[in-house]
Amino acid sequence: MEPRPNCMNGGVGPTSYFQNSSHQRAGISAATAFIQDGIAEELELGVVLHNNDVYSTATNSFVIADLGCSVGPNTFLAVEAITEAVRLKYGTALPQFHVFFNDQVGNDFNTLFRSLPPDAGYFAAGVAGSFYRRLFPNSSIHFVHSSYALPWLSRVPKEVGDENSASWNKGRIFYTDAPGEVWTAYAAQYAEDLRSFLQARAEEVAVGGLMALLFPFSQSRNSSKESLLSRLYTLLGSTLMDMAKTGEVEEEKVDSFNLPIYLPSVTEFKGLVEENGYFSVVRTELLPPPVSGGANKVIARAVSMSMRASKEGLISDHFGSQVVDDLFEKYEKNIIDSSDILQNPTGAAGELFVLLKRKPLAMN
Repeated sequence: MEPRPNCMNGGVGPTSYFQNSSHQRAGISAATAFIQDGIAEELELGVVLHNNDVYSTATNSFVIADLGCSVGPNTFLAVEAITEAVRLKYGTALPQFHVFFNDQVGNDFNTLFRSLPPDAGYFAAGVAGSFYRRLFPNSSIHFVHSSYALPWLSRVPKEVGDENSASWNKGRIFYTDAPGEVWTAYAAQYAEDLRSFLQARAEEVAVGGLMALLFPFSQSRNSSKESLLSRLYTLLGSTLMDMAKTGEVEEEKVDSFNLPIYLPSVTEFKGLVEENGYFSVVRTELLPPPVSGGANKVIARAVSMSMRASKEGLISDHFGSQVVDDLFEKYEKNIIDSSDILQNPTGAAGELFVLLKRKPLAMN
C-alpha cells in the first residue's frame, strides 16, 4: 500500500510549517521581482481573458492558482505579488481576482483560511488534490504559481524499496550518495511526474497565461551531492541509521524508507518542457540558497525545525510518532557537529525561478 501523500505540519504551533518556513519565504521574496517583471513584460490581459484554445468566451475574472500552497503565510506573499503586478500594469481596467489555493487532501486548509488576509482583494477557494493530475476546467487559469512543491514526487520509485532490485537503496533515505541505479530510478519518476504536471497545466492554462515556478535544482549528478539540501537529507538518513544501531528504530524500517524528493538539473527541466511543447520558457533566474547568519546552534535549530515541519508526517507514518522528538534532537546535534554543512554550498546548486508562457497550440 502506498503511504499517504506528504503534507506539511499543520496548525501554528512550534513545530508547524507556518512557524518554520522562513527559508521558503526568503526564496519567494527573492523571486517577487521576477514575477512582477514577467507580468509587466509578458502578460497580455486581453489575450488570456478573451481567447483560448477551445472557447472564444470572455470572462471578468483573472484566475490564479497556487499549487502546493501549504498552510500559509508564504502563499499569500506570492499571490500579493501577482495581483499587485497585474494592478500596476492595467490600473482600473481590471477584472476581479479569483485565487485557488491547492494542496494535498490532507493539507491543513483550516489554518490556511483562518490566516487569509482580511483585505486580500481577491476571492479565495481551496482545491484539494495532487497537481500531477487535472484540477481545473480547460483554459480556465491565467496565472499559475508554485514554490518548493515540484521536487516532491507523486511517489517513491518502487524499485528503490525492493531488496531484489539493483536499485535497492539500503541504508539510505535519499539518492545522492547512492549507486547510479538508485539515481536513475528517481530521475525516471521525476520525468514521469513532470510530464503529467505539464500536460495537466497545458489543458488548464489559457493561451498567453503564465506559470511561475520556484524550486531547488542541481547542475549535475556530481554537483547535487554537494548541495546543501542533499547534505542535509543525507545527514537525516545517517541519524536514522545511528538510531537503528542502538535499537531505537528497526534497521529494516530505515532500509525501506526513502524520501519522495528529486532535485532536477536545469537541463532536465527544460528538456521536459520542450518535450511537452505547450509552453515556452520566457525567463530563468538562478537564486543561490539563502545563507543565514548567527551562531551554529541557532542555525542548526532552525534547520532541524524546518526539516521536521516538512518531513514529520512521512516519518511518523513509517516509524511511528514516538521516535520523532528524539530523531530531531539527535539531528540538530549532528548538524552542529557537522559544522561544514552550514557553510555556503557549492555554486553548482541552488534555486531556480522559471517563467513559462502558454503557447497558442491546439489542444490534444
